[in-house]
Amino acid sequence: MAYHLLQRDRAGALHLAKSLELATSHILHCEQCNNFSEYEICELCASEQRDDSMLCVVEMPADLLMMEQTQCYRGKYYVLMGRLSPLDGIGAKELHLERLQKRVQEHPCEVILATNFTVEGDATAHYLATLLQAQGIRVSRIARGLPVGGELEQVDAGTLAQAVMERREMAI
Repeated sequence: MAYHLLQRDRAGALHLAKSLELATSHILHCEQCNNFSEYEICELCASEQRDDSMLCVVEMPADLLMMEQTQCYRGKYYVLMGRLSPLDGIGAKELHLERLQKRVQEHPCEVILATNFTVEGDATAHYLATLLQAQGIRVSRIARGLPVGGELEQVDAGTLAQAVMERREMAI
């Protein structure tokens, strides 16, 4: 990208540089959800339309945006800004989990863990569930399963097995 900008769009490179400088000086972390924000309290946390009894924990800001695109979740969020990854030197201390603990102590709620279904995401979810349940917090985890419109023959065996294990009774 740098080569392209230097060769073909120097004005664009300067504009990008100014935009990045502006972002680094004006964007901060929301005091409540830890997401990026221009304000101390972001719009989602400030909204009175959101359900305070539910807190969805996601790994990254992009995960929050995906949750919002579903239009099925109306609670509040907490963004970890990462996941536990001992091989990368990221432990509980680096995720600043004391902020999350403080949040759920001040506003008791159900915590929905929406970390990725990777080894690190599962480890993070397990660690958070243990930590929060010890405080008497109700914790749930988003389900895994088949994609909407997916066909069984095109799904990997692990996803299909998880879908079978997490099946629910049909209501008629």
